Amino acid sequence: MNKLEDISLIVADWGTSNLRIWGMDHQGNIVHTANSDKGMSSLEPSEFEPYLISQIKNWLPREENARCHVVICGMAGAKSGWKEAAYLKAPCPPINEEKIIQVETEDQRISVSIIPGIMQKSPPDVMRGEETQIAGYLSKNPDFDGIICLPGTHTKWVHISAGEIVSFKTFMTGEIFLSLSEHSILKSSVQSDGLDLTSFLEAFEDTYSNPALLSSKLFGLRAADLLENTSSKLLKSKLSGYLIGSELAGAKSYWLGQNIVMIGNDDLCILYQKALKKLGLNATIENTQNVTLYGLQQACRGRYSQ
Repeated sequence: MNKLEDISLIVADWGTSNLRIWGMDHQGNIVHTANSDKGMSSLEPSEFEPYLISQIKNWLPREENARCHVVICGMAGAKSGWKEAAYLKAPCPPINEEKIIQVETEDQRISVSIIPGIMQKSPPDVMRGEETQIAGYLSKNPDFDGIICLPGTHTKWVHISAGEIVSFKTFMTGEIFLSLSEHSILKSSVQSDGLDLTSFLEAFEDTYSNPALLSSKLFGLRAADLLENTSSKLLKSKLSGYLIGSELAGAKSYWLGQNIVMIGNDDLCILYQKALKKLGLNATIENTQNVTLYGLQQACRGRYSQ
């Protein structure tokens, strides 16, 4: 069994809301993990290092002058994060080892590097963290040519060709869903933990075929609650369907006639998968943690001798 003393590399996905850390041995096996809700949005730049140390202090080498490499992707590299890692400009490979930045640390037991995100000039768009997941997928599927969709708070549709991110488009579908569910007149109508697939797909087809009616369809959810006493489970399902229908209508130039791979929360990916199935497309789903780890390991390859 691996022990904490076996950790030779620490990799982390430091997002806006969450932090996930993995300690790995010489062979790339996971020795230990840590998870926290202390994302970039809840920390000042000066707080990143002490908070990281608080999470990994028992993993660090005890030998004098020994250092452990820490490689981070995500929002820790944002302008308001730990240290800004300037965006790479698409088209480009998802990770360029020469552009990974080094962070000066007070604690000499760690050597910290941050992976840059990707920018697109026209139309303007950015990503941080997703590039590492894409790199992880491509490390196992180097000949992939098609679309990688990453559903989430800000869903990305990414065109991949010849190992590069060619272009991408972001939709705020997840954030809009959260805002409408918690801060709009719909909040009392859509409070449910369940989801009805039939209602979801009916609503999806409604706004996919006519996205211009999205705003009207959304208000109709409130009216259905007041006048028909429609259950919150059905209304929540329709809200999700309406928003994803509008998104897929807007993303049609990306997915039409393409190979599609999805990376993200399993439940959410399954909804997108079923919606795409209605349009005659088969999308495969990849494990988010696996591709994130593969990408972080890819960033380390040739950079550190284990």
